[in-house]
Parts: sequence; C-alpha cells; structure tokens
Amino acid sequence: MNAVIQHDEAGLVLDRLGRPLRDLRVSVIETCNFRCPYCMPEETHPDVPLLGSDRRLDFAQIEAAVRGFVALGVSKLRLTGGEPLLRRDLPQLVRRLAAIEGIEDLALTTNGSLLARQAQALRDAGLRRLTVSLDTLDPQRFRAMTGGRGDLDEVLAGIAAAERAGFTALKINCVVLRGVNDGDVFDLAAHFRGSRHVLRFIEYMDVGTCNGWRREGVVPSAQLRDALAARWPLRALDANYRGEVARRYAYVDGQGEIGFISSVSAPFCGDCHRARLSADGKLYTCLFAGSGHDLKPWLGDASALNQHLRALWGARSDRYSELRGAARGGRHIEMYVIGG
Repeated sequence: MNAVIQHDEAGLVLDRLGRPLRDLRVSVIETCNFRCPYCMPEETHPDVPLLGSDRRLDFAQIEAAVRGFVALGVSKLRLTGGEPLLRRDLPQLVRRLAAIEGIEDLALTTNGSLLARQAQALRDAGLRRLTVSLDTLDPQRFRAMTGGRGDLDEVLAGIAAAERAGFTALKINCVVLRGVNDGDVFDLAAHFRGSRHVLRFIEYMDVGTCNGWRREGVVPSAQLRDALAARWPLRALDANYRGEVARRYAYVDGQGEIGFISSVSAPFCGDCHRARLSADGKLYTCLFAGSGHDLKPWLGDASALNQHLRALWGARSDRYSELRGAARGGRHIEMYVIGG
C-alpha cells in the first residue's frame, strides 16, 4: 500500500503492471434462480442463503461506490449477480447509475428468465446494453444445465421482450462444456445468425472451487472457431477497444458477428482493466481472487474512498490466467458472488 502509485498521461491510476481501471462490474445480489454447473452447481449449492438487507449494499451505497470508481477512470459499468433481476426495484438503481456523468456504457448480464417482465422498465430507466446467458437451445438439456430450474421458453420470451423494448443488439453468452453442450454450438450459431445479436462462446473456467473444473472439460475456442468457420466462413475483426475479452469474427456472408472468450487457452490478463464489486461491498481485483477488500467503511466519504481505491488499484498485480499452470493453491471467490 505504501509503494509509489503509477499514473498514465491523464493522471489516472495504473496498477503495478501498468493497467488502468476502466471497467467495473457490480453484483447487486448474491443468489440465483438457476444452478448452472460451471457456476453454482445444484449438488454443492442447493440453496444459497441471502445476505439480508443489513449486509447487502443499498442503492445509495452502490451509487457512492460507482461514483468513486468513475473518479478513477471507470467508464464502463455492468450490473451482475447472482441473477440481478432478482434484486427488487432494480430499474430504480439503473436510473440512478445512468445519471452519473462519466458512465459511457451501462450494461446488465442476466440469465433471461425474468427479463420478459422487466425489459421495458430497464430500457426506460437508462439501460442500454444487455447480455443474456444461454448455453443450449435444447429444452431438456437447458433444464438439466440450470439444475432443473430453468425454462428455455422463458428465456427466449425474455430475449423477444428485450428486442421490443429497443435492445436490438444483445450479447448472447454460451459457456461450452465438453461432453455436455459442445454439440449445440451449431444450433445456437444458426439461430442467431442474421439477428444482429452477437453470440459469444466462453471457455469453461476454473472460477471458484465448487464447479469441479477439469481442463479436460474445456473446449478450446480455436477448435470451435475452426469448426464453425468450416460451415460458415469467418473473417477476423479488430477489437472495439483495448482490453476487450472476446476475439471478434464476422460471417463472410454478412450475417453478423460471433465471438470467443478464451481465458484458458489464450489468457488476456495483460490488458485486464476490470474491477468487481460484490453485493456486500467488497472489491475484487481479479475474477480468480481469493478475498476482497471491504469498501463499506469508506462509502460515506468520497475523498477517503478515492484515496483508498487508488491505493488498492495501484497495488494490484493479478494475472491468474497467465499463471494458471503454476497457480497458487487455496480457494477462489465463487463466480456467483462477483458475476463473472
């Protein structure tokens, strides 16, 4: 904490590896109505106790935290969970955050099951981008992959409601597990080709300690890309911005875009500029962190919060994915706590 803090030419704080802070993910709730095997498996997490309102950040505290991060250079904000649409009155929070000067991109990631009834309210409140998790279009496999809790038709209805509300270009995220849903990638690609939505295939990651991760379960992105390109030729696209995690490709026939997120086979730690805030107010500087930093004591004092965040980010040196082969032992924070 006492080390000299690096800054870029604009005076914004850099971590020890010279990475700025640009992107903040805020978990608004710690539980989910699904039990997906790569995040919160049913066998290890049949029920997740709620923190309760006394431990979860309220909307004023979330706003104060976000303002503190914006002062350090954050311009991209994403709301996550658990399942964020379980958080009561979420559009009210979206409206507060959308009004913060400096937020250029306000997005939300959801499993889509509750989206049909909330899409219009979220759009009206100022949300501009949505990501929906969808791992298969097979109804039975979908139900199995959500721990017996998900209904595919509800998710598809949520996507349709989002389209009607004005979300014309969704991100659709699919986590691919070998021997589970890797045979479904062609159906997903065919379904979303030409829709303006961007389907992204994500390698199965060793986030947390409860998902039974094995490298053998990973389908490398390059393998998926080559298989898809053999059916629908692809051409590489430039990144939208430095640090974008997805490798982007366009269909040569003009039917849209597809992406691949390759944390295991092609780590991207070197350009990682993300921080994550849990529902109980802890800052995590890496998706694979073992512990977080409690920000609640600083949320009532903007100046103190600013200095504290500068010190925490300035001390950051995380690059877990690049070191995975020689990874340290111990527990990692579970994905559902910090939203992936």
